[in-house]
Amino acid sequence: MSRTEHTVASAETRDDWSTADAGALYRVDAWGGGWFRVNDNGHVSAVCAGVEVDLVDVVEGLRARGVGTPVLLRLTDILDARLRQLRNAFDGAMRENGYRGAYRGVYPIKVNQQHHVVSEIAAVGRELGFGLEAGSKPELLAVIAMTSSDDDQLIICNGFKDERYIDMAVLAAKLGRSIVPVVENLDELRLILQAGERYGVRPDIGVRVKLSSKGAGRWKDSAGTRSKFGLFVSEAMEVIHVLRERGMLDCLKLLHCHVGSQIQDISRIKDSVAELAHIYVEMSRLGAGLELLDVGGGLGVDYRGEQVNDESSMNYTLEEFASDVVYRITSACDEAGVEHPAIVTECGRAMVAYSSVLVFDILGATGPARAERPGAGVDETPRDEDPQPIRDLREALSMTDGARLDESYHDAKNALADAISSFRLGYISLEQRALAERLYWRVCRRLRESMRGDDDYAQELTELDESLAEVYFANFSLFQSMPDAWAIDQLFPIMPLHRLNERPTRRVIIGDLTCDSDGRIDRFIGEDGPTGVLDVHELRDEAYYMGAFLVGAYQETLGDLHNLFGDVHAVHLRVEDGRWSIEEIVRGDTSAEVLEYLQHQPKAFQSRMARDCDKAVRASRMTAGEAGALMKFYESSLSGYTYFEHTGGAG
Repeated sequence: MSRTEHTVASAETRDDWSTADAGALYRVDAWGGGWFRVNDNGHVSAVCAGVEVDLVDVVEGLRARGVGTPVLLRLTDILDARLRQLRNAFDGAMRENGYRGAYRGVYPIKVNQQHHVVSEIAAVGRELGFGLEAGSKPELLAVIAMTSSDDDQLIICNGFKDERYIDMAVLAAKLGRSIVPVVENLDELRLILQAGERYGVRPDIGVRVKLSSKGAGRWKDSAGTRSKFGLFVSEAMEVIHVLRERGMLDCLKLLHCHVGSQIQDISRIKDSVAELAHIYVEMSRLGAGLELLDVGGGLGVDYRGEQVNDESSMNYTLEEFASDVVYRITSACDEAGVEHPAIVTECGRAMVAYSSVLVFDILGATGPARAERPGAGVDETPRDEDPQPIRDLREALSMTDGARLDESYHDAKNALADAISSFRLGYISLEQRALAERLYWRVCRRLRESMRGDDDYAQELTELDESLAEVYFANFSLFQSMPDAWAIDQLFPIMPLHRLNERPTRRVIIGDLTCDSDGRIDRFIGEDGPTGVLDVHELRDEAYYMGAFLVGAYQETLGDLHNLFGDVHAVHLRVEDGRWSIEEIVRGDTSAEVLEYLQHQPKAFQSRMARDCDKAVRASRMTAGEAGALMKFYESSLSGYTYFEHTGGAG
């Protein structure tokens, strides 16, 4: 039995349930990075600037201000703290290794391009020596403007570049920006040199190389010789040759690689950085004016909180990452007698993931537990003429308190299959099929209660937990707010935000508001790896709030308008004078806005509806008052939130 099951099972035998039990069940300390905890009120708190912010208090406060769920909470203090944590890790590693170069953290804005997030990173980055990375023309336009107050703030230009992109980068250098366009293919080098001549600029130039070292995890193919971006080493040698012929080898300032995103295995990072460092010293020996060594992104986020070699985890710490990067660069440079470069990282995921929490409420539930309860429409009285599958199910039910629990389970599954097959052939009635289903789910529920805590039934118990799980319908769109959970099976910590001083009695999966069968979450953080069900509380006639954590990276930028569910409300919070305060409220999309995104014309829709209402009045199908009420409702709906808007509790 896992430690999580032991926690639940032990608590189920006691009259009490503590917040410590809840913290252990949901593993908050493991994945929370010290920024989230279960407080004495049984609520989840975020630790911001040393102050505990009760997230339920925040949600209720927002609700009183007219901002309902779903809502994305952006915790600015956690973002700031994470940036400083990254800076401190590299500062410590550099002191430990006697490193003589600088550290320049760079934030790739593709990870979360929201203005408030990028502005905050740019502002804190000016103090910490951090810069920004652009991967497209629109991103570059934003980054150039957002660095106007500090010409020393490093700008890295990645991605495919056309002439206009490169012209903008070269002209930004003429403005005084510290900007480095990175050569991804040899055509870009030609365009950079031409732009430099055209505008009278000797541009700083970077080169991205393909390493032979392999990546790890989901994005392992973004590294190695088959990676999408970068030059082969032979092509990098051609860059050196071209620049030497032009007397511009001193312009080659940066060497770059990308190992991949969410690297789960530290050994991959060690190999890649060691290879990159040796390329750096060799290019320096050939006369390149290199000053910056960009090891790219890859620093993982431990979504599972287990520090294991898994796609949703990582087998190392932030401090170990910094130490290994600095050590390998130091060793290569010292051995070759090369000056230590400024180390650049582009660890966007690790910078922003912790700072956002998606809060949603539960609208209702369905599941087998409801199907097995006695109710109208199904006569459960035993009869001599009952078909064999129903007699077998009654027999299996009688065995649920005995010693042969697995036999009872297998018999019940076979009996239900026989009942369905008989129904298809017309041998049993609809009422008898309904009775078979009800008896089957009753057998399953009783077996789960009898098997729990017995290691001999681990496989059967797992099957029962998943088949008996209720579906809790959540007020959000998976495709808009957590697309990685659907697209790549990314695990995010999900848990109730309150009632954590109560023992959870329901095991569920989460279904979203969309009418897509994929709009569900059925993989959750578990003590011994992913689990198919989540322990939650029974719904009452009041709001039931849940949170999805560590969603600050990529989720907003990748979200789509499935079923026309738009952006959720986003609220930026900061602690001031020991209390949480709202920096900014960004209202979520209205129905009219998402329609306009797809080239629909809401005003034209209103005109059509008005004409239809007038026709209905003239045909005496509705009164003028009803037509006016319908138009008022239609217009207010167009200007309203795309998500469920509450008038009461969860029900």
